[in-house]
Amino acid sequence: MPADQPTILATSGGYRYGERTRVEYDHLVHHAVALSGVSGRRPKVCVLGTASGDPRWFASELDEAARIAGFEQTHLHLFPMPNLDDIEGHLSAQDVIWVNGGSVANLLAVWDVHDLRPVFRRVWERGVVLAGVSAGSICWYQGGCTDSFGPQLRAVTNGLALLPYGNGVHYDSEARRRPTIHALVADGTLGVTHCTDDGVGIVYHGIQVVEAVTETPGKGAYVVARQPDGSVTEERIEPRLLG
Repeated sequence: MPADQPTILATSGGYRYGERTRVEYDHLVHHAVALSGVSGRRPKVCVLGTASGDPRWFASELDEAARIAGFEQTHLHLFPMPNLDDIEGHLSAQDVIWVNGGSVANLLAVWDVHDLRPVFRRVWERGVVLAGVSAGSICWYQGGCTDSFGPQLRAVTNGLALLPYGNGVHYDSEARRRPTIHALVADGTLGVTHCTDDGVGIVYHGIQVVEAVTETPGKGAYVVARQPDGSVTEERIEPRLLG
């Protein structure tokens, strides 16, 4: 049951500590499922852990989170080789694709080795909701800033560009994120850039912002843009509280 139009939920959240497990899915992941419009059966969610090397221990913890949430969950592992014969067919049959965080630079490099850029575009156009956290947010945009190369944040500009903007994640929780984004927008490395505090996501239909949503009160989303005089402005988008 695909969404009725191409949909992306790009976030800096989605997980919480569980009562009986280490990890549970928080409101942002459940909102990604709601955006798919699925009803009458368990939602199909495929998780990609490429950005952190497909760690099986974390996949197992997320399977517990999916059991608690009532999801029918699978994983696309690309290490040491793809675990699926028909990657595009499997992804197209999902309600939601959720991409975990880690190194966005490594994620994009591995996806390119497996020629997944056109696959994700076709899956998105078919109405499968694309979503994720951190690296799993930046990947859908033209680029952003990342610690993939070391502690000093650097630009990454080879994202999938399904969304024609830059992206800033962990905007309130890592002190260097905001000034780095502002500098990259100021010098033209990034264009208009959409940013999220921890716990916040931005919903897109096609390439248009629908709304910001949050699982944490008081957090925000932001649009950072370079003005004709060379200055940089930051406009807050007030999120709707989920749950």
